[in-house]
Amino acid sequence: MSLHPKQMRTRALAALLALTALTAPAAAQQGGQPLSPRDTARLEIAAGKRVYVDYGRPSMRGRRIVGELVPYGRVWRTGANAATTLVTETDLRIGDALVPRGTYTLYTLPSAQGWTLIVNRQTGQWGTQYDASRDLVRIPMRTTRLAQPVEKFTIALERGNARGTGTLAMAWENTRLTVPVRVQAAPAPRRR
Repeated sequence: MSLHPKQMRTRALAALLALTALTAPAAAQQGGQPLSPRDTARLEIAAGKRVYVDYGRPSMRGRRIVGELVPYGRVWRTGANAATTLVTETDLRIGDALVPRGTYTLYTLPSAQGWTLIVNRQTGQWGTQYDASRDLVRIPMRTTRLAQPVEKFTIALERGNARGTGTLAMAWENTRLTVPVRVQAAPAPRRR
């Protein structure tokens, strides 16, 4: 049974409209740009050894962020959409915690007294799918109040003064969070 050209156009238009209706919510955009575009912070922390953080960058868009959109006392996805991913090609010390070479998800736990960075072993999930049983470490972060608001959530890996050191920094609204990062030195060989 063959369709008349008019019937084919009608069916094609109906299929296109159905596809658009299904995909529009998943691809929310403003002016052709995603509301929370992906970005990657990168740092070569040691010769040939890199650290990456891939994350979604939500905007304030007139909203109150800390304590409201990102409520105190609840684990936050630390970005938008897909989970924020940390990849390290070398063993690290983040704050005082050992983070072995590998791939992880970053979450944060905000409170009025301070923020905690959560390094979680679960990877590849949507940002809101948090499993506390997969936490590797929880690390206190230094919190600083900013004089000027930061519109788009930003993660940076800043080079330190000494070789093999740096800072993991996050900023949004009037809050800046930092934690030191350094290469974990290999243990000295045991003497026999």
